[in-house]
Amino acid sequence: MFRAAAILLLSIALAACHTRPDRRAAVGGLATATSATPPPMAITLAPQINPADLVRYGQRLTSRALAGRKPGTRGELLTTDYLIAQLRRMHLAPGYRGRWRQPVPMVSTRLLNTGVRLRVRTPAGVRSFAYGSEMLAGTQQARARVALRNSPIVFAGYGIDAPGRHWNDYRGVDVRGKTVLVLDNDPGHATGDPQLFNGRAMSAYGRARDKFAAAARHGAAACFIIHVAPNSTLPWSVRRDELAGAAQALPARIAPGPRLAVAGWIDQAAAEELVRAAGASLRALMRAAARPGFQPVPLEAAASITLHSAIRYSWSDNVLALIRGAVHPDQAVIYTAHWDGLGIARGPRGRAELFPGAIDNAVGVGALLEIADTFAHRKRAPARSILFLLPTLGDAGQLGSRYYVAHPVFALDRTVADINIDTWPVIGRARDMTVFGATGESALDTDLRHVLALQGRTLASDPEPQIGWFYRSDQYSFARVGVPAIFPAPGLDLVSGGRAAGQADWRDYLMHRFLTPRDRFNPHWDLSGTLEDIETLYLLGRTLADGTQWPNWAAGSPYRARRAALRAQRRAPEATSPSTP
Repeated sequence: MFRAAAILLLSIALAACHTRPDRRAAVGGLATATSATPPPMAITLAPQINPADLVRYGQRLTSRALAGRKPGTRGELLTTDYLIAQLRRMHLAPGYRGRWRQPVPMVSTRLLNTGVRLRVRTPAGVRSFAYGSEMLAGTQQARARVALRNSPIVFAGYGIDAPGRHWNDYRGVDVRGKTVLVLDNDPGHATGDPQLFNGRAMSAYGRARDKFAAAARHGAAACFIIHVAPNSTLPWSVRRDELAGAAQALPARIAPGPRLAVAGWIDQAAAEELVRAAGASLRALMRAAARPGFQPVPLEAAASITLHSAIRYSWSDNVLALIRGAVHPDQAVIYTAHWDGLGIARGPRGRAELFPGAIDNAVGVGALLEIADTFAHRKRAPARSILFLLPTLGDAGQLGSRYYVAHPVFALDRTVADINIDTWPVIGRARDMTVFGATGESALDTDLRHVLALQGRTLASDPEPQIGWFYRSDQYSFARVGVPAIFPAPGLDLVSGGRAAGQADWRDYLMHRFLTPRDRFNPHWDLSGTLEDIETLYLLGRTLADGTQWPNWAAGSPYRARRAALRAQRRAPEATSPSTP
């Protein structure tokens, strides 16, 4: 009730001090046109949240001059310089120890012999699989040359070792020095059994990163994830394009732990052929892998591959800006939106192409800048500090935000929440807003629902739980250590066209533009819905920044105990000195 009342008072104040900007915009891109006049917005937009600014940000961030915003390139320097210039213009303060940039060490690995083939010896003979069309491979060990020589192949189910779930796909078999084949996603998705992991919704164990890490911990030399259509909810082309150009990671000295000599993917047809040549059936193995008690199956097959890579150690930068709180400057609400993209890399047609990264994530960065500008124009500073964190290496596995969490400006036990903005399709006004992950997992969902109610809108559940979007963006770096974090997204129940139109637009983007050179910015998009969503996220952050509540994870959430551990570390406010960003 306290939060609901606070949000209501906040909305009344906004209506009194904001003038309604002209929100007329041409309809184009993904938006659905209609002759009907949409209902008026229930809350007046802040003047700083307007289409002209969003178009200006989007056009600049996706321009050829910034070369796709790849970390470690000239495009990075131009991008971060541009972002800092915008934040400086808004009169925000540098957010990292008096500086705008937080250096993040990284290692880049670029495969040189992209014509390499994975050779598999079986009783039926030797079969080779081509890079790009049948398999993808790279090394995690930052070595110029790695070679597998007749590495025995083991089918290890879903490649999951989860003691808390009483599941171990490595039970009873020594895979040291061997190559493991594992399935994408997790058993619950394959069977729909809600008692297995998260049912149809992907769990954290279904991520490729976790599968590679588990294989490395068990001593495997190589791990190939089988891209099987029912489990792999993203097309093969997206996996291929994700690995285009140099793969980037945190160096081993920064993120220690075992790493695979070879990590990659194998297409379903290629995997079926491999397993059949080894005298087994992939379908039968998949059925067995989805049942509790599964044990890994050694195959009569051995893998060989040699990778030649160019290795480069360098630095990239998170960009941070700060509004210091007037009452509790040591407590922080964080907004995140990763600034990076895939740069210029080999595209689907085999030649170097620009990956503009408009929806992912130039629009998200533009939204964060609009929110920052709105906070900067407030007459009074918020009670708590607000940190605007633009992480690097988001497309490389949220490495910039992971590094920030390990080296935070504000202690994690004094971090109120993270609101993440990423992959924001422009599809027109909606009657709802989506949140990725399990709806109701934290009190942030309740706060967001209250804000949406003021706008006459509702909160919708994750439309693609099987993809596991919650684990694919920067808020997960905060969640995994216990900080409440939310990953909202545009609603799909469109004012023009309803849910069918919204789902079709979202699916079209996901299948045809996501992580491709076709993710371009269109200055004629209907931005009205995006602007309304930006206002929503501003109101959510303002409620948290002006309040005294500490959001928590819901009972039963795996992150609740981690939040409790953080809060147990918290000293009394009078004994806590403010952070000094």
